[in-house]
Amino acid sequence: MTMLLGFAAAPAAAQAPLDLKIMAPAGPGGGWDSASRSLQQVLTATGAAKNVQVVNVPGAGGTVGLAQFVNNAKGDGSQLMVMGITMVGAVLTNKSPVGLDAVTPIARMTGDPLVVVVPANSPHKSLKDLAAAVKADTSKVVWAGGSAGGADHILAGLIAKQAGGEAAKLNYVPFSGGGEALAEMLGGRVTAGISGYNEFESQIKAGKLRALGVSTAKRIDGVDVPTLKEQGIDVEVVNWRGVVAGPAITAPQKAALVAAVNKALKSPEWAKISKARGWDDAYLDADAFGAFLKSDQQRVEEVLTSIGLVK
Repeated sequence: MTMLLGFAAAPAAAQAPLDLKIMAPAGPGGGWDSASRSLQQVLTATGAAKNVQVVNVPGAGGTVGLAQFVNNAKGDGSQLMVMGITMVGAVLTNKSPVGLDAVTPIARMTGDPLVVVVPANSPHKSLKDLAAAVKADTSKVVWAGGSAGGADHILAGLIAKQAGGEAAKLNYVPFSGGGEALAEMLGGRVTAGISGYNEFESQIKAGKLRALGVSTAKRIDGVDVPTLKEQGIDVEVVNWRGVVAGPAITAPQKAALVAAVNKALKSPEWAKISKARGWDDAYLDADAFGAFLKSDQQRVEEVLTSIGLVK
């Protein structure tokens, strides 16, 4: 079936390069915006698309954009939206009337490794120390991270569970950006922080923050920070990003979008941008991404239910 669709769509895609619109369901400057504009750049540079426009629709962890996208992109083979694990959580925590079952998965693109950090003067010298504090009194350990229900929050909840703490008492303070979280940590108002490694890298190297562990399956290349798993916390969370199309698109429309996005994501141009931004290659094709999205929604719901965000 997939082969037939691919061959059927190829001549049309070759004759008429796509004009595309990509929604970044967040404000300018964030991760989804960066991914959207990078994809825009590479789609046009590789000739995978003729013209690509990016629009920002911020609000409620991406669910404002999701609702608008599902409504406007229905049956439209020229629209895409960048999304990720934070949207999975936001759909649940915001009780969004529009869910991710309404979109058409096209590809998973990138994964950002997350890092757990504490201020340099913290009494917690290792992840073992932090885990012991969480187990002793979960509510006394104050975590700083991104939006409620997002990847940082999910990781904090999983660490609390693995440490033997009371996940329902997780004390998590969401911030709109890593800069705010950093200020709270350096000011001694929070115990630990979670964000993408790149967000805290300069402060770690400057000795202002101590990196206790990264959330990936293996260590980050060139970074001497152990994984959580190495330290007995059997947790792996990657802040993945993917791209989806609207509902009710035709098989040829989907095949054309898949072909264009795959051409971009497998190009040297995309590899160069990803390396510069510190993104890991987390590529999954449309079918594999669709299956992953279903399983990740279930995992995220279980975590958010355990910490009381979803009832």
